[in-house]
Amino acid sequence: MLRSLLAFALLLVCAAALFAQTPPSPQLTPRDGAAQTATPAASSFDQLVDRAIEREHFFIAQMRQLHPLVETYLQNLKDDKDLGAPVPISDVYFLGRLDMSNGTDDRTFVSPTTAGLGKRMLSKLSNVYTMKFLPLGFAQMVVLDEDFQRRYYDFTFVRREFLGEIRCIVLDVAPKKDAGKGRFLGRVWVEDQDYNIVRFNGTYYPHPRSSYYLHFDSWRQNLRPGIWLPSLVYSEESDLKARLGQTLHYKAQTRLWGYNLKDLRRNSEFTEITVDAPQAVQDQSQKAQDASPIEAQRAWEHQAELNVIDRLQQIGLLAPEGEIDKVLQTVVNNVMVTNNLDIQPEVKCRVLLTTPLESFTIGHTIVMSRGMIDVLPDEASLAMILTHELAHIALGHRLDTKLAFNDRMFFPDERTFERMDFGRDRIEEENADKKAIELLNNSPYKDKLANAGLFLKAVQSRAPALKSLIRPHLGDSLLNGNATKMSSLMTSSPQFDPKKTDQVAALPLGGRIKIDPWNNQLALIKTKPVALTSAADKMPFEVTPFFPFLTRLESPSPDKPAPEKTAQAPTGQ
Repeated sequence: MLRSLLAFALLLVCAAALFAQTPPSPQLTPRDGAAQTATPAASSFDQLVDRAIEREHFFIAQMRQLHPLVETYLQNLKDDKDLGAPVPISDVYFLGRLDMSNGTDDRTFVSPTTAGLGKRMLSKLSNVYTMKFLPLGFAQMVVLDEDFQRRYYDFTFVRREFLGEIRCIVLDVAPKKDAGKGRFLGRVWVEDQDYNIVRFNGTYYPHPRSSYYLHFDSWRQNLRPGIWLPSLVYSEESDLKARLGQTLHYKAQTRLWGYNLKDLRRNSEFTEITVDAPQAVQDQSQKAQDASPIEAQRAWEHQAELNVIDRLQQIGLLAPEGEIDKVLQTVVNNVMVTNNLDIQPEVKCRVLLTTPLESFTIGHTIVMSRGMIDVLPDEASLAMILTHELAHIALGHRLDTKLAFNDRMFFPDERTFERMDFGRDRIEEENADKKAIELLNNSPYKDKLANAGLFLKAVQSRAPALKSLIRPHLGDSLLNGNATKMSSLMTSSPQFDPKKTDQVAALPLGGRIKIDPWNNQLALIKTKPVALTSAADKMPFEVTPFFPFLTRLESPSPDKPAPEKTAQAPTGQ
């Protein structure tokens, strides 16, 4: 196993890529219909390439100052003759913070390990695999070439093409002979207003000895006026011949977010505080008196909850409050109202931005991962997961109040998975299951739970192959040992049949939520349902390519300044 793991790891060594040049080229026609900007249109192909290279240098300089989170989820595949498509047989997960201040590097978020010689050895192998190879193999794919120079490349005009609303000039780029190893080979899309590279698709070439460069499709989005930054990378290999007779067959998604974390920190709100005159300050509480013992205990628990939520949001792991929270909150309210539950402080919902499927409670806040929301097939399945967590709250399963001391939050971001754990013990999980079933049977979802049970069957079926997807980092897994959470719902659900096109037990990853990489805000993906033509189209829990609809952010017009914000004091959770 050690030999095969290290052999596969060698396949993932992707070294740094470097810069480009152009051959003599035809003249370009002016940009018909393009909006007038400060940057005049390039009058020739050579001028276009020069500007694209100049903008890429500017991009590299920007990235050296930014430290977004970078997440890669990879699925190794094997052809399935029954489905007529490849299916996952194993997976790998990586989360870190990108650091390009001195080349391309990362700071890895490492999960806690348990005692025992065997598990320590496995953890060490996994650590080498993830930290040393995945960041270099996939985080590097956000950079076309750290030394992009004309003298290293040949350029060929292909066509004009729209990516969403953005009209692009498409170029083929190939390294010149003797340009050195690790040069980009493939195709680039250059937006025709400021000449930023917004997409590049290909690999690096030539391959170093005993190593391999992987193919990838890298996208950048316009996150601030005039600023395009990496957001999504898809990588795939189906026939790369490796050492020891192995063939590399995988699909991988890399996401980047958290470019502007400083605005997520509460201390930034200090600038918006208005200070009233002392005589204008009045006690707004209903009764001006000390808290009772019960009220004091609840306030202390709430303090721990606020400390944790603030810290997770500052790190970039928890999305700011937004429209997705309201959707989750509506489902929770439906269950609470029909069960006459009155819980104080009120129950809230938040979204963890990561892919692994997990949910947990932090005091009275229910947290569900983005990946979990993506793959749930319907509202009843969503209600099942949320109600299980609501049951923990209703049963009084508490957060460790040691977290009310804020110094507990003073640790490096990358040690979050080690320092924070919101999992429950087996007894609490079993009790929450029973309570959740009781709540669901009194809810509007009581007659719609067959699909929820089918989802659990799909999880159980795919879990052996997708250990990294099923493994939680902060909360609880959908699997409790060999048992599935809320397993009693599986008995009343239909038989799980992956070959049936009319049975959609789970969705592919990335089908419901999109992230704004600049401010971490979430939005629902509004797309029309697509008819399935075969069982292979279902792709439950699977990785798929990215095709974002690119748009351009415009600077505020000088004669129409942005509206002023009303100064407000910071609010609580």
